[in-house]
Amino acid sequence: MTDARPDTSEFPRDALIISAATTGSWPTKAQNPNVPTTPEEIARAAIESGEAGAAIVHIHVRDDEEKVTCDPARYAQVRELVEAAGSDVVINMSTGGGAGTSSDEERMAPVALAPEIASFDCGSVNFGERVFVNSPSFLRELATRMKTHGVKPEIECFEPGHIWNALRLIDDGVLEPPFWFQFVLGVRGGSPPTVKQLQHMVEMLPPGAHWSVCGIGRAQLPLGMAAMAMGGHVRTGLEDNIWYHKGELAQSNAQLVARVARIAAEMGRPLATPDQVRGLLGLRGAGSSTAPATETVPA
Repeated sequence: MTDARPDTSEFPRDALIISAATTGSWPTKAQNPNVPTTPEEIARAAIESGEAGAAIVHIHVRDDEEKVTCDPARYAQVRELVEAAGSDVVINMSTGGGAGTSSDEERMAPVALAPEIASFDCGSVNFGERVFVNSPSFLRELATRMKTHGVKPEIECFEPGHIWNALRLIDDGVLEPPFWFQFVLGVRGGSPPTVKQLQHMVEMLPPGAHWSVCGIGRAQLPLGMAAMAMGGHVRTGLEDNIWYHKGELAQSNAQLVARVARIAAEMGRPLATPDQVRGLLGLRGAGSSTAPATETVPA
């Protein structure tokens, strides 16, 4: 498969960043047999998503029973497999921990691996039948550890109050520019997946912030198209939507990425490369993705 992205390190005007959320915490093979759950499957999905046009891959990992885990060893294995294959995609490790199923310490453990990006869920929210707790003290500690390890926070906002939380953290110097926001719309308990809601949240952002949208389920493609038209960026993948069309399961993460890439081409949005994203967001770069030698990565 050929790389669908342009070969230039300068971030072009109107370039589109595609993020591929490969696995998530909840989709199962029983729901869609193409959901990757082993480190090998997740790494393969990341590589193929990069080849299809994704610049960022958002990674969750599962245990041997396909349950969500925060195990740094599994995150490290996925990254090693991706890098060994020669893929330069930006790896974004989740600190979500399954929305209430992991302790704060477990959730923060992957940050010690020093990924280029990690998720920063910027407030508490009802999450289906669970409560996803992200207390102010947890967010401050997570931000501190991210800064220590050179990790860019992906500021995930499930509703407008989370942006308000982020603005306070920015005012306090806890979060530093350049800012990368991800709006997650359509979670039961968060904001509805509407263009009106997306516009409202975009208008709340600090000047110069970069943003992307993740629509849950059938909202994935419509909100992605709205984001492309508005000048924002797009997240797709099996974490958020296991379907390609109504009644037709998606074959892979790469299939969902390729669809966004085709639409982007029709809309005049060239695809950003991983190195262009690194420059835009001030990331460390592909050659420095391992944890500092003086740090002990939790088992």
